[in-house]
Amino acid sequence: MSDRFQYGGQAVIEGVMMRGRRSLAIAVRRPDKEIVVDTRPMGSLSRRYRLLRLPLIRGVVMLIESLVVGMQALMYSANQVFEDEEEELSPLELAGTLVLALGLFVVLFIVAPNLFATWLQGALAGRVVLANLAEGILRILIFLLYVLGISRIKDIQRVFEYHGAEHKVIHTYEHGSDLTVENARTFSTLHPRCGTNFLLIVMIVSVLVFSALGKQTLLMRIVSRIVLLPVVAGVSYEVMKVAAHPRLSKYIGWMSYPGLMLQKLTTREPDDSQLEVAIRALNTVLASDTEKVVAVR
Repeated sequence: MSDRFQYGGQAVIEGVMMRGRRSLAIAVRRPDKEIVVDTRPMGSLSRRYRLLRLPLIRGVVMLIESLVVGMQALMYSANQVFEDEEEELSPLELAGTLVLALGLFVVLFIVAPNLFATWLQGALAGRVVLANLAEGILRILIFLLYVLGISRIKDIQRVFEYHGAEHKVIHTYEHGSDLTVENARTFSTLHPRCGTNFLLIVMIVSVLVFSALGKQTLLMRIVSRIVLLPVVAGVSYEVMKVAAHPRLSKYIGWMSYPGLMLQKLTTREPDDSQLEVAIRALNTVLASDTEKVVAVR
């Protein structure tokens, strides 16, 4: 299975989005229990320009595209579940939502840790490396507390069940089993290529990268962290791909272990109806990619 395209996706509101070679499919279970599927072409920039497929660069492209596509999938699922299609977000409103999310990210994971590190740098009489390490550790703690906090919200737990369904169905396909609910039940809700794993690797890599920087003012610290974020994302993507490689995982699979453990918070065991939705999404992109499709049974 290692030579196949690596399918993946994300959980959305009452559904799952799957990405294929040529298209993506968003399968959502509406309040009337009907499963609706929206199929859209995949217009990845990396497919048009070889430069964007180079190591390090491809991770940055993947992150940006995933943010945009993921937000669009969430908006579609919300419109289906709440039956409010007339109030679908405009491109401008979608851009505003992304800007707000990025702003919160900067405040929580860049500004706050660096405020602490700047104070600590003075308290430690200029011991920059220790202050930078403390910054990174605080960033990881904020991330873990954030994940722990949202994992206790009932509506989010429902999304995490679909997240588990997505992983189980991907495992089913990657192991060469028929895409049935019965087969999908037997697989784990944890997957080494999960976005949760990627985010944790980003946090760890950022500790190593930023700890090597010298003494900086608060403004310099914040600007350097933002500027170097693409570098951190690119390195983290390569680390995740290597750790998840079938032939290498038995030697360096331990690199994915912290992220897999964190997925115990971001995934839940799905029920059969949720697995059915995930299978529908994956079967749709497989059909688009002219792969063999096995009907849900």
